Amino acid sequence: MNNRLILKLGHMFDTRVVRRWSRLADEAATLDLANLRRLRDKADALRRRVERILHAADGRLALPHIGSTAIQKPLGTDWAYRPEPWRGALPLPGQVAVESRTQIGRETTIFHDCRISELTYRQLRNLREEDLAPFGLRLDVFRFDGSFLSLVIDLPPDAALGLEKRHIIQLDTILEIEKPLEIFARLNVRHGPNTEQIVRELPLRADAQRVEFDLAYTRLNEKRVEKIWLDLIFEGAEMNQITLRDLTLTRRPRAEV
Repeated sequence: MNNRLILKLGHMFDTRVVRRWSRLADEAATLDLANLRRLRDKADALRRRVERILHAADGRLALPHIGSTAIQKPLGTDWAYRPEPWRGALPLPGQVAVESRTQIGRETTIFHDCRISELTYRQLRNLREEDLAPFGLRLDVFRFDGSFLSLVIDLPPDAALGLEKRHIIQLDTILEIEKPLEIFARLNVRHGPNTEQIVRELPLRADAQRVEFDLAYTRLNEKRVEKIWLDLIFEGAEMNQITLRDLTLTRRPRAEV
């Protein structure tokens, strides 16, 4: 029996099954209780199998795939990274009344100086076709009696390997906000006892934001680079919802002139 015939017979069988269950659904309202109980047991067993198929299909077909490392990289990129909250499911997907120094996974920490915290965070599943990141991170800020709010992201050790003053580090984010606010990105590079800091303001004129940190204008000691981390600083975040759909960092050498 060839494959085409098998597929045709399978389709005919599926059609008959659908018609049968459609007829039984129409008759359910008038069946006697004994037959209705037997029908319910059969429907419940069928439902469990259907739900297993739907769960597996939704997990595999949802866009983008969990664990995706797809990143748009500039020409010449020699390192690229998407931090944990945007890459994979967090052990604790959300929290309310977030205290300062609360960790979001292993790489990200929230800092603030509020006396009473009315701040929440929640990890979201990205499902839009244009999203490359599997997850997003949402901050809901209500009353805010502090002076600063920041998200600190520790970058992995390989971000510092081979780092030179000729490198440019690029930050790309996809950001949604309820109302305008100022957001600053500060790149920190520790080398020996010193730390170089470069601050850039994120442009909010479009959905996607990009800033570059040029290490040529720093006093970086290339032989003593130890650690790199990024601060996202939110100014005037009270009564606002901030959703970071994606956040990636890439590194490339500056083009030679």
